[in-house]
This record gives sequence, structure tokens and C-alpha cells, in this order.
Amino acid sequence: MRRTDRLFELIQILRDGRLHRASEMAERLEVSVRTIWRDMATLMASGLPVEGERGVGYILRAPITLPPMILTPPEMEALRLGVRLVAEGADPGLARAARGLAAKIAAVVPAPATPEPDDLFVYSADETQRAAPHLPVLRQAIRARQRLAITYIDPQGAETHRDIRPLQLEFWGRVWTLAAFCEARADFRSFRVDRIVAITETGETYPDEPGRRLEDYRARIAAELTPADAPETRNSDPAGS
Repeated sequence: MRRTDRLFELIQILRDGRLHRASEMAERLEVSVRTIWRDMATLMASGLPVEGERGVGYILRAPITLPPMILTPPEMEALRLGVRLVAEGADPGLARAARGLAAKIAAVVPAPATPEPDDLFVYSADETQRAAPHLPVLRQAIRARQRLAITYIDPQGAETHRDIRPLQLEFWGRVWTLAAFCEARADFRSFRVDRIVAITETGETYPDEPGRRLEDYRARIAAELTPADAPETRNSDPAGS
């Protein structure tokens, strides 16, 4: 966790107005107590109304509020749907982040007048569950621009082995696909993540070469795909966020 993110999380912990010991916050954020001491000193020096000391604990003496969040009902519904999709999705890291975001949103906006059933936007298809173990590895490889070796079951049921440059994850409502540049085919390919049997991290990064980049893939798709052909439920994830 970056230090700026950790400082923000510390403020969120302290917003309840209770006394928090450094050891408690250190355990929660998975850092050392000394790190918490340094971070609290930074927050106090910045002028935030934080009081406390080592061995006693820290408390926020005055409330810190966020600016008003004014959203139209359709905007609020879109936000709620997006957060729920991620929270109920297959990637554990993003699911935790979405649940944390939902709690923060709930603290500053009114509750919906007619709450939706809990399972309204749950996507628990078999394809989604089979893709789940691979998503964190693929996201990290996209961020690091790392070559991967995958074992894949093609649509005809044959097992193939590919060396790829992963470029983008896309979610189609129940199926995740991976856009990649296939080294063997010297061309772009789209792989269904639920058909990936195994992933081997090569430890090798790939260069930024014209004709093999994400923007080249997108240009290819834009040229080939008309609006009538485009699925209605696709969410692109180009950087593995």
C-alpha cells in the first residue's frame, strides 16, 4: 500500500471518534507500529485535529466531512450497480475494495428509497468462477507488461500452449476474456479466461512495440466491430485496476 493510501485509510479509521492504539491500526493495515507512529506524526503535523501519543493511542477530536455528493437518481443507480458488480465478482482484491467503497458511499449519501434484493446483480455463473483464480495474475501481468505462458482449451476442446503479451481484461456479464498479442501467431487473440487451464509467469517483460500494443488492438476492433455487433454488457479493464 502506498503511503498516501495508508494515510487516507488511517483517517477513515479515526473518523469514528474513538481512541485507537497504534498496534491495532498497524495490524489492520499490515504494517509495523513504528510506521503508524510516523504516519500519525505526519497527520498531526499537517494540521488535522488528531491527538495522541505513543503507548496511549490516537483520536480525531473534530469531525472531518467530505464535500456534498450530489447525484441524480440514474447516476446513483449506475454507481450502485457498478460497485455491486465488482463486489460480487470473482476477483477477491477488487471485491474487498468495492465493499470498502460501498461503505464510504453509504456514509455520505441517502439510502435508496426502495432497496434492491441482495441477489439482483449477482453474477455467479460457472464461467465466472472458473476464471476467478486467474484474474489476479492476469491483472498483475498487464500492469507489469509481463509475458505469460498459458495452457488453453480452444473452442474445439483441444489443449494448446501459447506465449502471450496480456493487454486487457474484459467482462461480458458472465464471461471474462483476455485480449493479448500471441507470439506464435504474431497477431492479436482473445482468450476466454475460464478456458485457461494454467498460467506460467515468465518473469520477462515485453517492449512497447508499434503494432502489438493495446491501442493497436483497440483500433483493430474499432475497424471490425460495428455498433450493432457490440454486446450490451461489456466492461473493459485495460490496466487491471
